[in-house]
Amino acid sequence: MYIGKLSELTGLSVKAIRFYEEKGLIPTPERVGKYRVYSQVDVDLLLLIKEAKLLGVSIKQLQQVIKITGQQVNWVEINTFLVELKAAFIKQITELQQKIQRIEHCIVSLDECPQLTPWQPQVE
Repeated sequence: MYIGKLSELTGLSVKAIRFYEEKGLIPTPERVGKYRVYSQVDVDLLLLIKEAKLLGVSIKQLQQVIKITGQQVNWVEINTFLVELKAAFIKQITELQQKIQRIEHCIVSLDECPQLTPWQPQVE
C-alpha cells in the first residue's frame, strides 16, 4: 500500500509516518519506482507507536524498544516493554491511591496529620 492509504488506516499524517520512518521506528519500505510501498507490519507498528505516544512513551523509549532487522520486528521485546509499562502504571496508581488516603486522613482530622500544620495568620 502507498503512504496515503497507510495514513488513512493509521490516522497519522504523511509527515508523521515519514518522521517515524526517519527515526527507525518502522522498517524502510520497499520501493516500486519512486513510491514507497508499506505492509501490514507498518500499519501494526504505527498503530502501536500512536497508542504509545498517547500513553506518554517518548520517541527515545520507542527507539530503544522497537528493534527492526531487515523487515523483521522483534515483537517479543515490544511485548516485554508493554508488560513493564503496565507494571509501572499499576505502581503509579498504587502510589497515588496511598497519597489520596493520606490526604483524606488529613482532611478528616487536620490536627492528627503530622505532615501538615494549620496555617495561622501572624498577629502583629
